[in-house]
Amino acid sequence: MTPRVDLRAAAALALAAMVSLGLARFSYALLLPPMRADLGWSYFTAGMMNTVNAAGYLAGALLAPAVLRRFDARAVMLAGGGLVAVLLACHGFARSDALLLALRALSGVASAASFVGGGLLAARLAMRTPGSAGLVLGLYYGGVGLGIIASAWWVPGLVNLAPDGWMRAWQVLGVAAALATALTAAGTRGLAAPPAPGAPRAPFAWWPMAWGLAGYAMFGLGYIGYMTFIVTLLREQGMAGGVIQAFYVLLGAGVVASSWLWAGLLQRHRGGRPLSLLNGLLALATLLPVLSSQPVAVFASGALFGAVFLSVVASTTALVRHNCDAAVWPSGIAAFTIVFAAGQIVGPGFVGFVADGPGGLVRGLAISAGVLALGSLLAAFQRPLDRSGAATG
Repeated sequence: MTPRVDLRAAAALALAAMVSLGLARFSYALLLPPMRADLGWSYFTAGMMNTVNAAGYLAGALLAPAVLRRFDARAVMLAGGGLVAVLLACHGFARSDALLLALRALSGVASAASFVGGGLLAARLAMRTPGSAGLVLGLYYGGVGLGIIASAWWVPGLVNLAPDGWMRAWQVLGVAAALATALTAAGTRGLAAPPAPGAPRAPFAWWPMAWGLAGYAMFGLGYIGYMTFIVTLLREQGMAGGVIQAFYVLLGAGVVASSWLWAGLLQRHRGGRPLSLLNGLLALATLLPVLSSQPVAVFASGALFGAVFLSVVASTTALVRHNCDAAVWPSGIAAFTIVFAAGQIVGPGFVGFVADGPGGLVRGLAISAGVLALGSLLAAFQRPLDRSGAATG
């Protein structure tokens, strides 16, 4: 008899992804305009808040393998989610730039622990029911979209209450993260991923994957500028608050759907074609609101961007799985994580620096689109490899 997928556990894991990325990172775009107005930030300072968050996430991702060799993944996920909740609430009591930078960095570390631990549990759950693996992983990554949608519903009403309404919004996000983590704990009692210190590992050869790594670094550099500043740009272009809210809900809905939209593409191709195509679509999505502030263009941008950007992450995992032995997968995925995080760290501050000069955010996002287009070109040169690491054509 074919085992049935545990939808309760899968949904509980989706809430962990909602907390770690949807609430902890991507809610910031909605909070940035009122924070910038109230605290007198330049675009560079605003971008640095997400730069240090990305740096914290990289630190957490690099520490995660060692932590998971000592502790059960469920414990790591729940500890990370609980810490995220506390840190998000603390954002709502801070007005110092230095303190906010520290909180953004620490929330990046905590969100990495939650997301990596949850991802490992989702992979284990998917292995129990191979026929439903796509459903389980789709639900997990789709949780990020749920966090984006939830932020779009809650944040605008809270920030409009007063000039410092953004502080109350952070506090509410912290409470929501705590409740979601409690539900995750309740729904995952039957899951475990105990430490496996003796698991075989092998080094990853960077050079044969150089084109794919370069394309992914450009993705990290380009996408984060959009996710940091797009709401601010739309407000500067005079778009009404309700329309912006609907835009962000649509973007989140695209994220929820994305795992199923591109599964076939990632399964069919062993080379860099999926990464190239998805980077190209993101470049188009980023360029649309630069070229036109008409609602049709803006909504098309949000829907396309949401439906693509998390699948770029999945495309690199598929690239490693298709072309490397299983013993190389951990180091291969780590290599892609490092180059992505490097781009993600540089991106917000760089776009903010450009936006502080002539042309403002329009110029900054135009450069982001160009970086993504470059990533598409670079990834197109990545060829499939044989198991020895040599290109096959």
